[in-house]
Amino acid sequence: MQRRLLIVSNRLPLTIEKTDNLYIPRQSSGGLISAVEAYLNSKGKNNFTEQLWAGVPGVDREVWDKTELDESHYQFMPIFTSQEDYEHYYNGFSNSLLWPLFHYFPSYAAYEPSFFEAYLSVNKVFCETLSATIREDDVVWIHDYHLLPLAGMLREKHPNITIGLFMHIPFPSYELFRVIPKKWQRALLEGMLGADLIGFHTADYVAHFLKSVDIALKTTHDNKYIQWGTRQVQVDAFPISIDFSLFNNAFHQPEIQSLRKKYEALKANKKMLFSVDRLDYTKGILNRLVAYERFLQQYPEYIGNVVFILVVVPSRDAIAKYNEGKKMIDEYIGNLNSSMGSINWQPVIYQYDHLTFEELLALYTTCDVALITPLRDGMNLVAKEFIASRQDQSGVLILSEMAGASAELTDALLINPNDTEEIAESIAIALKLSPEEQESRLNSMQQAIKKYDVNAWAVDFFGELKKVKSLQLKFEVKFLDNFGKAALVNKYESSKKRLLLLDYDGTLVNFSKIPSKAAPNDELLQLLSNLSRDPDNDIYIISGRDSDTLDHWLGHLPIGLVAEHGAKHKYKGERWSNEALAESTTWKEKIEALMKHYVQRSPNSFIERKEFSLAWHYRNADPFLANRRAQDLYEQLVEYTLQMPLDVLNGHKVIEVRNHGVNKGIAAARILEREPYDFVLCVGDDQTDEDMFKVLAHHGGAYTIKVGHQASFARYNLYTPYLVSSLLEMLAGTYAENFN
Repeated sequence: MQRRLLIVSNRLPLTIEKTDNLYIPRQSSGGLISAVEAYLNSKGKNNFTEQLWAGVPGVDREVWDKTELDESHYQFMPIFTSQEDYEHYYNGFSNSLLWPLFHYFPSYAAYEPSFFEAYLSVNKVFCETLSATIREDDVVWIHDYHLLPLAGMLREKHPNITIGLFMHIPFPSYELFRVIPKKWQRALLEGMLGADLIGFHTADYVAHFLKSVDIALKTTHDNKYIQWGTRQVQVDAFPISIDFSLFNNAFHQPEIQSLRKKYEALKANKKMLFSVDRLDYTKGILNRLVAYERFLQQYPEYIGNVVFILVVVPSRDAIAKYNEGKKMIDEYIGNLNSSMGSINWQPVIYQYDHLTFEELLALYTTCDVALITPLRDGMNLVAKEFIASRQDQSGVLILSEMAGASAELTDALLINPNDTEEIAESIAIALKLSPEEQESRLNSMQQAIKKYDVNAWAVDFFGELKKVKSLQLKFEVKFLDNFGKAALVNKYESSKKRLLLLDYDGTLVNFSKIPSKAAPNDELLQLLSNLSRDPDNDIYIISGRDSDTLDHWLGHLPIGLVAEHGAKHKYKGERWSNEALAESTTWKEKIEALMKHYVQRSPNSFIERKEFSLAWHYRNADPFLANRRAQDLYEQLVEYTLQMPLDVLNGHKVIEVRNHGVNKGIAAARILEREPYDFVLCVGDDQTDEDMFKVLAHHGGAYTIKVGHQASFARYNLYTPYLVSSLLEMLAGTYAENFN
């Protein structure tokens, strides 16, 4: 089914200029606009019936109404705000707090409450304007740091719409993110979690975001899906790319060839370095100039034989830090040219202006070295553009390892942008690389960009968005409401033989930091006793706990007990049996040695030793560190036990190894075989309980309940163990009423 696509960004992809009393729109430039255009011109139009783009137009309503627009690509949805609000939202909160902080310049960040209020206010205007036109089957694609709260705002008004959010700048480590006031942190993160899919450029940014969510919001996730309310939100890396063919095929365009001849004449017999950046303190332009001067000092044979073409594109002139940066660049170039240059040669040819596409491509394909050294950059498409443009298979890319592109362009000469000595040395190396090595490096990087170009990026994003939306619908959380409870109680009362299968930790009692402290209180013991008094009831506690603990806590009650997820069982009135488990447990020594290594690496984690299994608990450890360690341990255990009769279980804050063929589902099936039951209730909270839910899905009419808000194979959800106890008390009360 085709649907409308609503693209939402801070600015509309056009600039309106006044010429001879006419207002003329022209398309703006930028990585986002190029990426969206390329996608919509290829596969995108086949997937959506209409494309709308919402953003601030940069002019007032009167001018907007007078402008004749070309809406053949998409319809424009202008967002109008007050000038003061926009100033505080854009130059204030967005670019004087989020931009410097997310790019690791915390000393530049301005924590002004009025900026934050304006930021929320403008996001609300976006929400209201969009809400007036949104349909439930629309796909909303929100872009970048200016609009982080918007997805949450839209989700409140339109719970079922599909929302994707893509972050075009880095997401910082939690140590930086945490310096934002806590109220603001929550507003940003909760807003982002209104999306169904949140995309970042790299796996590092994903990890930083997950840790911030872990600590600031205390949510649960599995390194890909975050449980938020009744929804699963996917977080993943999608490195944005370019239209490879556009840049590669431009090499022989007549206008570009003509400009290239002009630049080659300027270059003459000299080597040429080329850089192009927006004016920004994150781009490392001054460091680059310092490194270039050191290169000339250390390799004097290049004086007069190399030229550095530096183009800086104007940006954010209203922010003081940008003007200061430009002044420093201007002065440094002036000093360098006057001190090392001559009448016949200038070390740096500097332009502070925009470049046309043709000028840019001609410079890309004329230079010997592209020097791209940002101090921090979300991706940096200039690096990819340069690589794609070199159809001649020559030229060298020097690239900052702090740019997101460095994760893909590994055959570039990667440098630390703060190390001017390393940059200087890399320039010398780049100028001496053989044509064969240049071709080899370029070919490798071109293949990477060609394989994952801008279309692949967008298709990948929308493919994952569709998947997570389907997953949400498939595993929709269905909370047991009052009507459902009434139906359950009626079924319970009218039945003749009942089976209650109950997990223990997280179901009947809350989790405890120290497992041994989770003993049942008097109220729970009395509740289980009351339920078991009814002769029509069979009660089983099916737990991961060891048999000694279950016996100590619950053995005096007339109920059945199943320990270690089914490894041992004690039916009502009988002794403990483990006849179903014939395998050896000699494996435990080596598995425990592996787990001990992770205990050492994750403070406050510990090993629980059971008769037939071992469990590594990390509930009390640092959430982010422990989650990473848990993933590593899980993968290591799976690989180690591949040829062994063992199962590795990735549970709720615990990783357990047990003999193969042991799980709660098998244990539940054995119990069901003992007698015919016309009412079955099964309640659990963990991944281990999903085995029971799956088995009981084939037992017509069984009531299966997942404790918590996670998606599940269970028919229903209840939020907490308290609500489970409340439900069980209702069932116990029906017998007491009938008995009395």
